Amino acid sequence: MATETALAFLRALAGTRPPPPLVVIAGPQAFLREYTLSRLREALVRDGFQYRSFQVGAGDGLREVLSELDAGDLFAARRLLACRLLRGYRERATAGDDDSQPAVETGGEAALAAAAEKLDTTVRLAIVCERDTAPARLRRVGEARGVVVNCARPFDNQLAQYVELFARNLDLKLTGAAVDLLTARHGGDLAAVANALARAVGDGGKALSAADFGEAAALRIPDLFELADAIARGDANESLALFDHAIQIGRDPIELLAVEIIPSLRRMLVAAVMLDARKGPTLIASALGMAAHSTMVARALDGARGFGVARLTAAIRQACRLDEGIKTGQIKDRTTAVAGLLLDLLAR
Repeated sequence: MATETALAFLRALAGTRPPPPLVVIAGPQAFLREYTLSRLREALVRDGFQYRSFQVGAGDGLREVLSELDAGDLFAARRLLACRLLRGYRERATAGDDDSQPAVETGGEAALAAAAEKLDTTVRLAIVCERDTAPARLRRVGEARGVVVNCARPFDNQLAQYVELFARNLDLKLTGAAVDLLTARHGGDLAAVANALARAVGDGGKALSAADFGEAAALRIPDLFELADAIARGDANESLALFDHAIQIGRDPIELLAVEIIPSLRRMLVAAVMLDARKGPTLIASALGMAAHSTMVARALDGARGFGVARLTAAIRQACRLDEGIKTGQIKDRTTAVAGLLLDLLAR
């Protein structure tokens, strides 16, 4: 096997393909890393595996993991070992100034990789790395002996697929409108999507529509369908009002910019370019990775017709510069800056 996206791996777990003996999980999305490990644990525990977890860098060391891999267990014929390589472990091990994690353990990753190459048939090993990419040795053995799961931020056309996958894992069925609602409301915040679906499970619902997610979620954040609709219609007053409401109830401006506004602008620009090329709504929906009847596609088409390629291109460039300025600390008043972006787009 080789490297897979988290979406592909989770789909395989939900299907009939058995998990490989070695799974290396890494990537910037912390929730997705933990969700992937949780689903792997559930799948193997159902098959009779005993689960044991090690926090390397928070009490455990690689020596304990290697010892567990080498030793048998009379009381657990089949074992799943989860080894979390915490970010702090690699920093201390590299420095070599912590008596509890001496510098000699910097060679422990090589030993762990060697042990992973010769796993017993009764042992499964999951290595979770708190970093964007797994260490080179572990990545290579993961690709050769099992699979490396990349938990990156989902693309726009993957958001609805994650919503449907999370629902399927909870034995829920969603209408198309419910999928669109959760996708637009939470964007790339997969933890919020999973929490919304978990609350719905608690209510005992099975066939869930958009109305089942309306009232409780609306107390926390405004309906982002309304924000997209206001932007597409060029309504500056309503767009700014919805943005201000989101800020007042605790949303981070940089989150709104990166997760909601820039993806929305990108969808409208794709639609505008394709409309100029005389492409129809069905082809545009396919390029966006969404169903032709999706409300998000309709919003993108409305915005594309209203703004045009030139304005949307300028808006995305401005948004990307703004995102960079906020992240590098050059822009301090984030709320005013993002509101200014919306005003510049809608007031032209």
